[in-house]
Amino acid sequence: MEFRTKFYKPVLVALAALLFASVYPIQNALNTDRERLGFTKVAPLENAPPVLAFTTVALGGFRGLIANALWIRLTDLQDEEKFFEMVQLADWITKLEPHFTQVWLMQGWNMAYNISVKFKDPEDRWRWVQRGISLLRDEGLKYNPDDTLIYREISWFYQHKMGQNLDDAHRLYKQRWAEEMQQVLGDKPDFAELENPTTADARQRAKLLREKYKLDPAIMADIDKEYGPLEWRLPDAHAIYWAEVGRRRAKPKDQETLRRSIYQSMQQACIRGGLTKTSRGEFMLGPKLDLVPKVSAAYEKMIAEEPAIRENMKNAHKNFLRTAVYLLYVDGREKQASYWFDYMKKLYPNAVEPGLTVEDYALASITEEINDTEVNRVTILIEGLLRNSYLKLIAEQDDSSLNFERLAKRLWDRHQAKTPGTKGRITLPPFAEMKKKVLDELLEVPEYAPILRTRLNLPAAASTNAVSPSAK
Repeated sequence: MEFRTKFYKPVLVALAALLFASVYPIQNALNTDRERLGFTKVAPLENAPPVLAFTTVALGGFRGLIANALWIRLTDLQDEEKFFEMVQLADWITKLEPHFTQVWLMQGWNMAYNISVKFKDPEDRWRWVQRGISLLRDEGLKYNPDDTLIYREISWFYQHKMGQNLDDAHRLYKQRWAEEMQQVLGDKPDFAELENPTTADARQRAKLLREKYKLDPAIMADIDKEYGPLEWRLPDAHAIYWAEVGRRRAKPKDQETLRRSIYQSMQQACIRGGLTKTSRGEFMLGPKLDLVPKVSAAYEKMIAEEPAIRENMKNAHKNFLRTAVYLLYVDGREKQASYWFDYMKKLYPNAVEPGLTVEDYALASITEEINDTEVNRVTILIEGLLRNSYLKLIAEQDDSSLNFERLAKRLWDRHQAKTPGTKGRITLPPFAEMKKKVLDELLEVPEYAPILRTRLNLPAAASTNAVSPSAK
């Protein structure tokens, strides 16, 4: 009995130590399997204060309470407009609740929308918008690679925050994004070279494309073939990219919001998805009406795939065709305008009044739109009228040429008068600069260039300072 009493506890301690030692390799293997099979639900915090790092590990299941405390701190900081600490807090909160989608959406939206507009400097705004996008793209998708809402939100940031003109700094967003994509993709992306690079420069750009921007050149090539050619230096193409990647991963019942993002972004790309670079290095937007067939096809594809909301999509398709017809007509593409006018009447007999010709319809639409202050539509109208002015000059119809230019100038003056004191967001470029852009485009057409140079007294060299037809 005395022997048992003397050695009982040491034996138990030795047995416990042996069991702990034998459990270690098993636990190690289990942790490896959990990581490999994706069962690990939480990630360790990085760069966290020691007390926070310890409590998140020690308390385990109470991580939500810690996240709530950080939320309170984050809200207080935002009320006090102390924004920079919020970046670190947002990182910790999302790491504490990495599979709670709304946490990612809230933090990304807060940075891109709520915090960015607190800064007057457009460059500061741009940094916050980029931070909101990268939080979702680089971190959110890492923990939630199949989450439809995160893909939709990323697409929306490109489509709306960067692509639209509701933010006073939207021109700078487009300029900075175009500059970044120009460095990686150039004027026209070579997707085959980026997918299988053969030079040091291509390998470097391909690495940057994949690692920094999380873009797959093979998927980009597929999207460009189906929906484009797109202008990848503009946000619209990237809105389409992230919506399409999300759609491919989503269940059929969850694809509606992503489909809508695709055709909305395509319509936007058609209306002002063209890009030219000025002599000052600035990028100017313009129409890309060659996309009309692809946009129409995208609508029809979505209509076929979403029977539950088919009527709503048909209305959207009809409205797009109504816009496309008169924009094509104004742009001097009368044959294409007539084709889509007939196509629209065949699909949607109530789209226009009976008996209207395409010319009657286009002129009535121009009259209606001339009071519009939406800068993208007005830009298309002005550039289209200027293009018609130069085309009439080529055809030696000088009076008609002057009429088109005068109408374009009146439209420009009217728009600027309706937006007095507004800078950047909804103002137009100088009228002379818009004329030069259109003229430069026409001088790239071999059959037009000699006639235009003769009629405008331009030298045979590459000087393309726009001269008004009225100077002749």
